[in-house]
Amino acid sequence: MTMQGNNFTAEHTGPFETLLQRDFLGFHGKYFIGGELGLTGCEVSLNRLPAGKGMPFVHNHKKNEELYIVLGGKGIFYVDGEEFPVSEGSLVRVAPQGERAYKAGAEDLYFICIQTEAGSLTQATLEDGVRLATKASWMKK
Repeated sequence: MTMQGNNFTAEHTGPFETLLQRDFLGFHGKYFIGGELGLTGCEVSLNRLPAGKGMPFVHNHKKNEELYIVLGGKGIFYVDGEEFPVSEGSLVRVAPQGERAYKAGAEDLYFICIQTEAGSLTQATLEDGVRLATKASWMKK
């Protein structure tokens, strides 16, 4: 179910366990949400890789760096010929030209992948965020 307002789009995708019902070009367990949410500055995918399965190819990008945020499970990442373990809490940034692939270990690997054009961040949260006087329901006394 998707909700929209003037300045937001919200979607409830359900538990990550249901991601295997999603299909991206024959690759089950990958759900790109950029189009669904109308993202304009990055692409995001929600991912569930079944135990023992791996990406069937190594890839890189022309412009986009990727940030992988591992939410659960264990696996192996391959970047530029190096392999290293990942598990819940692992964060992996890969530059566009980095050759990458990944494989789930003995349990399903759950992760979020965020893509954005390398070098496009012009300001961080402290420079961009503006604190407002508006109050949400839990802030009111």
